[in-house]
Amino acid sequence: MTRCFSGWTWMRIALLSLIALVMSTGAAWGQSDDERRLVDLTNEARTQAGLKPVTWDANLAAAAQAHAELMAQQGQISHRYPGEADLAERAAKDGAKFSVIAENIAGGTTPGQVHGAWMQSQVHHDNLMNVEIDHIGVGLVRAHGTLYAVADFTKSVESLSNEQVEASVGKVLAGKGLTLMTDASGARKYCALDDNQPSGSLNLGARFLMRWQSADAAKLPPQLEQSIASGQFKQAAVGACAPHGSGAVAGGPVFSGYRVAVLLF
Repeated sequence: MTRCFSGWTWMRIALLSLIALVMSTGAAWGQSDDERRLVDLTNEARTQAGLKPVTWDANLAAAAQAHAELMAQQGQISHRYPGEADLAERAAKDGAKFSVIAENIAGGTTPGQVHGAWMQSQVHHDNLMNVEIDHIGVGLVRAHGTLYAVADFTKSVESLSNEQVEASVGKVLAGKGLTLMTDASGARKYCALDDNQPSGSLNLGARFLMRWQSADAAKLPPQLEQSIASGQFKQAAVGACAPHGSGAVAGGPVFSGYRVAVLLF
């Protein structure tokens, strides 16, 4: 059966389609008007100071929103409550990847009032104007007549798959004269072990083993660099896995990034 539509009907269909598109786009942004306003105020302040604007991070926003909801439930302002994970763990758990993280919290009335309070506080001002940060996530909850606000700021880390991490590290090792082994299963198992677990049961057969976490997949720890430079090793196996906890890397802390294991033979 063929259906005919009048000009008015076609206009209604087009209008409804446009409304649906706008609504779906807004959902994709994942931001409320108040959240967008707080981000805009942040970027206006950064731009006026000659700094680069920050970009919205949905994963970071999820962590900020969860903490804002907890603040509203508690009816008080705090960066951490009993039994709650710390900031870095919360953000990493929600999928944010970063090497630097900071958080601003407040209880106010409007986004403008919250932003103004942060700009007047030295610590909050420094977080917001940090030259290193490039991403932001905002969580807002209205309760008890108060706007509970959380803004998390990060210096982001590129999101790479385990295979991409292994390829990146492998390229560096090959450039240093090592032959890469095609079987990476042993290195991956060693990578997945907790740091306090012995590796003897894996029967890896490697003469040197090392695992670390880093925000830069292609940067080798100094200890590994020294071992390679000794000339004692000819082959290497590389394995990558999910980061453990907050993690650490030689040369400084890392909160979220890549966990890598290298076996030398």
